[in-house]
Amino acid sequence: MVNFADSAPAYLTIRVTTPDGPAAELADVEAWQARDGYPDLHSAGSPMYTVAREREEGGWQVVSSLGLTPQGTREVMGMLAREQAAEVAEAGDTETQQRYLAIAERLEWEKIDEVELDGRYRVIRVERFIRTGPDGPEPPRSSDFDDPDDPELRGRTGGPDPAEGFVLDPTVPTGMSEGILKTDLIQLVPGRARTSTATYDDAVQAGHTHPGVVLLPAAFSVAERQWGKWVPAGIVDCPTPFRARDVLSMHLRVADPVYRGLSQEEREAYAAAAEMLESTGCNELTVEDRFLRIIRVERMVRFGPDGPEGPRPSDPDPEDPVMVADQKLRAQGIDLDDDSPIVLNGPAKEFQQLFEAEMARRGKPALPLPDGAAQDEAAGESAGEADPAGD
Repeated sequence: MVNFADSAPAYLTIRVTTPDGPAAELADVEAWQARDGYPDLHSAGSPMYTVAREREEGGWQVVSSLGLTPQGTREVMGMLAREQAAEVAEAGDTETQQRYLAIAERLEWEKIDEVELDGRYRVIRVERFIRTGPDGPEPPRSSDFDDPDDPELRGRTGGPDPAEGFVLDPTVPTGMSEGILKTDLIQLVPGRARTSTATYDDAVQAGHTHPGVVLLPAAFSVAERQWGKWVPAGIVDCPTPFRARDVLSMHLRVADPVYRGLSQEEREAYAAAAEMLESTGCNELTVEDRFLRIIRVERMVRFGPDGPEGPRPSDPDPEDPVMVADQKLRAQGIDLDDDSPIVLNGPAKEFQQLFEAEMARRGKPALPLPDGAAQDEAAGESAGEADPAGD
């Protein structure tokens, strides 16, 4: 890292202030206590991505939900361009409309990580990590934002993310504990033995090009203890502990019976565990021989002289832009205009039936799953292979 002798640039400034209220004070105290109970920082798996817009008044603002891939986030940026094109068209500005539409069309053919609309928009990289201690990964804190235990929210596995709309500004003052955490994260790189050379080299390079750190609101997931080691349970990051419990409940009632091939007796045990999870709002659960925990996932964005970090060369980015993918599929003779219904196989069909039954139990419409949803649920759509134990 460059040594700034007398004056540090804004993105390297960590301003510490006193908490501005009881809630902030509690959060700072719990953050400090977490350093004792869960002293180790480890990667929570692959990064995620979102779109941020540079603000005239300083900083960047998150303008989309977090996605699993750079290309999926580029497509979101294309949709934002089309939305802005429609807005300026209503105002009669056809010249700007055409410019925005041209940008949207380019994004359908090219991998572009930054565009100029009503300001700079950029695909940014969000790193994920967890605290661990002698008893495993850190669970939610009492000061963490959570949804009310409202049955109307059940089944909303996504929902509003506190990170969406969040202003990324490294000069904003933080509490003492968060300031120290930022200092720790500035130096955080993956272990050389556990990553590829390209991934390690990119992480080291990011420490030079983007040495500043901004923390996003925490997310929540599920880890499972297996043979003394904690591993991810195949649950996507959720914006609140409530949503993580809700998604876990869905897995216990719907996904696990199918993809684990559970007997009827085992299914009843899993359903009972899901019921206890819903009724008590607990963060730990034992079902059969499995021990599961709702865990806290910290998220951060690295900053440099030109703003937040975008995707790294070593980040997995296998998806083609939508029109490139369209061309390749048509070249293979695949009829993309064929709208005949998809015939589900045995496990996918059972998954669909259990899903509809669970939605009916929750009093929700039994909407059909999107194409491939059953397969995605089987994989958990997890953001990379986390290693909560750091083993």
